[in-house]
Amino acid sequence: MVSASHGAGGVVSIPALLDRNANIHGKKAAYREKEFGIWQSWSWAETREEIRALALGLLKLGVNKGDFIAIIGSNRPHLYWSMVAAQMVGAVPVPVYQDSAAEEMAYVLDHCGARFVIAEDQEQVDKVIEVQEVLHQFEHMIYLDPRGLRKYDHATMHAYTQVQADGRAAEADLGGELDRRNAAITYDDTCVMLYTSGTTGKPKGVVLSNRNIIETSKASSDFDHLSAGEEVLAYLPMAWVGDFIFSIGQAYWSGFCVNCPESEETLLTDLREIGPTYYFAPPRVFETQLTTVMIRMEDSTRLKKWLFKTFMDHARKVGPAILDGKPVSAGDRFKYALGNLFIYGPLKNTLGLSRVRVGYTAGEAIGPEIFSFYRSLGINLKQLYGQTEASVFITQQPDGEVRADTVGVASPGVELKIDENGEVFYRSPGVFEYYYKNDESTAKTKDPEGWVATGDAGFIEEGSGHLRIIDRAKDVGKMADGSMFAPKYVENKLKFYPNILEAVVFGAGRDRCTAFINIDLSAVGNWAERHNIAYSSYQELAGHPKVLAAIQQHVEEVNASVAEDEMLSGCQIHRFLVLHKELDADDGEMTRTRKVRRAVIGEKYADLIAALYDGSPRIQTRTEVTYEDGRKGYISADLEIRDAKVAPVARHKVAAE
Repeated sequence: MVSASHGAGGVVSIPALLDRNANIHGKKAAYREKEFGIWQSWSWAETREEIRALALGLLKLGVNKGDFIAIIGSNRPHLYWSMVAAQMVGAVPVPVYQDSAAEEMAYVLDHCGARFVIAEDQEQVDKVIEVQEVLHQFEHMIYLDPRGLRKYDHATMHAYTQVQADGRAAEADLGGELDRRNAAITYDDTCVMLYTSGTTGKPKGVVLSNRNIIETSKASSDFDHLSAGEEVLAYLPMAWVGDFIFSIGQAYWSGFCVNCPESEETLLTDLREIGPTYYFAPPRVFETQLTTVMIRMEDSTRLKKWLFKTFMDHARKVGPAILDGKPVSAGDRFKYALGNLFIYGPLKNTLGLSRVRVGYTAGEAIGPEIFSFYRSLGINLKQLYGQTEASVFITQQPDGEVRADTVGVASPGVELKIDENGEVFYRSPGVFEYYYKNDESTAKTKDPEGWVATGDAGFIEEGSGHLRIIDRAKDVGKMADGSMFAPKYVENKLKFYPNILEAVVFGAGRDRCTAFINIDLSAVGNWAERHNIAYSSYQELAGHPKVLAAIQQHVEEVNASVAEDEMLSGCQIHRFLVLHKELDADDGEMTRTRKVRRAVIGEKYADLIAALYDGSPRIQTRTEVTYEDGRKGYISADLEIRDAKVAPVARHKVAAE
């Protein structure tokens, strides 16, 4: 570990890395943003000037050392600059999920006591104004996009550009104070506070120091040989720790360029135009891209379908071995080269992944079939295992040791251990300082020796040192007969099918497993159109007999696959229903990072779960939903419950404890 006074490579803060990059890479692009269809860029030298102007403006507004500054919006260079400007004046940046409802936002802003909010546009400004009565420490709002805000009360509202202009004008008066605050930053000062997604309760404020972020960024950058020449696309929520590490930590350590897309709608186009060399996406993004590919193939000619199937079958057989540099026959290499010419190359180009040198997925377990699909194309997709509390990295997969069934070996500087209950613990320089205003949770999560409980069950393979995660420790259980219950394992297999967007499997303490399934509206809608099936709503399509039959086929195929795993063969699905609505973060059923809240679902849909187990062929239900404008309403449905065929297995029983 590096001493607090020296830091990694002699730097102790993100602003210090900014100075280093401006001096070394002054003219090189640091940020790009697409606006009105045109890419504009800022060099490292220009970025330093923009950030300094904003920092001076914050001083002029009265930001004190230790103040919390909330930052709300989509990925914009100016909002990334806000985080570094906050650090420069000794304040703590607190990025907030931009799709949070006003009351969710109120909890975070009130909990951290934010005096200042930097918001992207009118939508975010309105949310803060809606809840400002309960924000007793909130004083000033800075907004980036002025559209729609001309007639608002500007007594405590300030345009971002005006704050910068005031800062530039105050250089003579405040420049010395800014330099003093910047120079006073230590390695152990807070770099950022990030809130957990709140899977099991209220989000917790995770305090990460400069040491946590810089040590982790250095180690992970060295692991994958990241350099100033990388290009990344910043499109994941800025409030998520992964985006902070990739778009701030590693970007400032390595000096590479962060590209911000124009909007969610133009993301795939922007991805193709940038062609990132270093790419991260959660499993949901890879699942969605694969669904899009499969939909397009269903609409193609018979010849194209044959070519796709023939070459993809070959790619699955030899692609990963070629990617890892393992021996493959000349004939297989030639056939793969042909496939690359006709199928893999054009497909990678369509996905925007042609130039990816290192790709990662994390956040949730990715289905092995999905993972293998991308690697078979020649995309160096790897898994990492991480948490907000670890500054992301706990394990990574080294090149040449990439497998679908593990999350890799301990990241550089990380120690791993498994307790007697199978829970994974880790210790590293990236381990968070504490949970803000929550000593009890801090003590439960991190012991005095620095070991952190992950809440995940897993084991370390002998010999390889690879970590295998089974599931969330609280979700892994036993069936009534003592066999293991691991819902995520089955859910990921189901989500490989383009028709299935989400799945929730039940079975802990029961004699058999059952499931809720969400259809993917784009995939199933496309299929319905091709088969001349008319529908007027998600609910109508989800309940169509032909859709239910297709889902049943998928479930039974998954059962056959699960039956092959001796340890988990008891997790086959006996009965299922297709939900009448998509699981939604606005309804509290998922977190903002799209993780299922099992406890909420278990309580909200208790009647449906009971029907899955009591043999009912149908169930009438009424569910509260939240509309886009925040209004509440109800939808009623008559749901069919289907039995699924279970594959025969030599059942492996674990003695009940």
